[in-house]
Amino acid sequence: MHLCIGSKNIMSTIIIAPDSFKGCLRSPQVCTHIEAGILATMPDAKIISVPLADGGEGTTEAAVSATRGKMVETATSDPFGRPINAKYGIMSNGTTAVMEMAAASGIELLKSSELNPLQASTYGTGTILRSIIDAGIRDIIIGIGGSATNDGGAGMAQALGYKFMDINGNALPCGIGGGSLNAINAIDSSAVIPQLKQCRIRVACDVTNPLLGNNGASAIYGPQKGASSEIVQQLDNNLTNYAKIIIKHKFTDNCTMPGDGAAGGLGFGLRTLTGAEIVSGAELLIETVGLREHLPDADWLITGEGCTDSQTASGKLCSIVADTAAEYNVPTILLSGAVLCTLNELGGKFKAAFSITDRPLSLDEAIANAGVNLEKQAANIAGLLVNG
Repeated sequence: MHLCIGSKNIMSTIIIAPDSFKGCLRSPQVCTHIEAGILATMPDAKIISVPLADGGEGTTEAAVSATRGKMVETATSDPFGRPINAKYGIMSNGTTAVMEMAAASGIELLKSSELNPLQASTYGTGTILRSIIDAGIRDIIIGIGGSATNDGGAGMAQALGYKFMDINGNALPCGIGGGSLNAINAIDSSAVIPQLKQCRIRVACDVTNPLLGNNGASAIYGPQKGASSEIVQQLDNNLTNYAKIIIKHKFTDNCTMPGDGAAGGLGFGLRTLTGAEIVSGAELLIETVGLREHLPDADWLITGEGCTDSQTASGKLCSIVADTAAEYNVPTILLSGAVLCTLNELGGKFKAAFSITDRPLSLDEAIANAGVNLEKQAANIAGLLVNG
């Protein structure tokens, strides 16, 4: 440890390990602004930036940035089969790829008037996954936040060679959505790409919903994807049929695992049809980017998120980061777009929590000024660390 509070002539090691500020700044950008603020006050500080994500928005960019990997562009399709280009990441080891389902099947790709979970498909997600496998990579991390789909991962599976057969033995067309799952009567896996069996696929997900029922994919997330109450019931019924067929074909013996309902059931499809493991997105990214390697010599850790409330302490990324830092006796400071609770409500995980806004602002103003405000507050925090 190098920090000596009260001394003006110090060499302090500070880790910056934030989440993205959703809809505003990705975590590498957050790191850049916090670093600039700290160095404005503590020019001799050693800064280690470790951008993070929890499996949602910015997961690929965070992993690539933290490991000095590279982004790769590939052709795929959006939730309605329209051609688009999307990116995935290859980490610096050259053997691990990171992708987000939202890059091809995300709700942000659609206008609000287009939302239709009966038709939206994860086929484009499967296309990206297949591109990664075709490139020779066998260790794959998939973030599954931000979906527009409710197809149980059926579209994804079709891109890998699965065929879903109707009652007459005819294959359903590629790119099926949640509205077609009731037509599935059998599964033909004879054309699945053989390399799939060689892959280790980890699903970065912090959603614990099951596939079906009142707490399932359709009921909880269907409305935000454009589903009425009647369509929610239809989607749940269709997923029930889909799950029964998958169980019948012995790809699994249940559809009740936590995370099965993530991304409109994509968690279930990945677990049962690709052999994927569903894991905590935050913990996986912390492991993947090597945060622990930097902690033994750190004096402080600064993390951040777009908005903080009492739910932050219940397993959100910043909370898990603070817990990880505490294992090495490194105190954590939280920077947030808005702090809506007390330190006690955050479970004592943080030494301090600061909002970056310094006056009443509209949401649009807060987003537009987030970078500047991050730098100002980081500079102020650095002044506190220097001057005690």
